[in-house]
Amino acid sequence: QVQLVESGGGSVQAGGSLRLSCAASGYIDRYYYMGWFRQAPGKEREGVASIYTGGGSTYYADSVKGRFFIDQDNAKMTLYLEMNSLKPEDTAMYYCAAGRARTRPDYWGQGTQVTVSS
Repeated sequence: QVQLVESGGGSVQAGGSLRLSCAASGYIDRYYYMGWFRQAPGKEREGVASIYTGGGSTYYADSVKGRFFIDQDNAKMTLYLEMNSLKPEDTAMYYCAAGRARTRPDYWGQGTQVTVSS
C-alpha cells in the first residue's frame, strides 16, 4: 500500500507561484510513475505532470509546460510541483498520484486546493 499526503495549496494572484508537496509512505516501486493531476469544477480530471521513478523522465501537459516543474526527493519520499506564472485557469484541486501506469495511477492523495485570482 502507498499513502500520499499533499500540502502547499492555497490562494495566489495571477502571476504568482506555489509549491506543492506530496509525502509518500509505504512501498514505492522503483518503476512507478508519480505525478500530479488536477480537477476544476465541472471539468474532467487531467494529468499535469509526472516523473518516472525508474529513470527520472518527466511528462508535462501542454498547458503547463515551461511554468510547472516536477521533482522528487527520494530520500524524503517526497514529490514536488513547482508552479510559476500561475493563471486563473490553473485553479483546481490538485492530486498526487502513483502507480505503474502514468495515466491510470493506483494510488491517490486527498488533494490540495489551488486558487488563482485575476
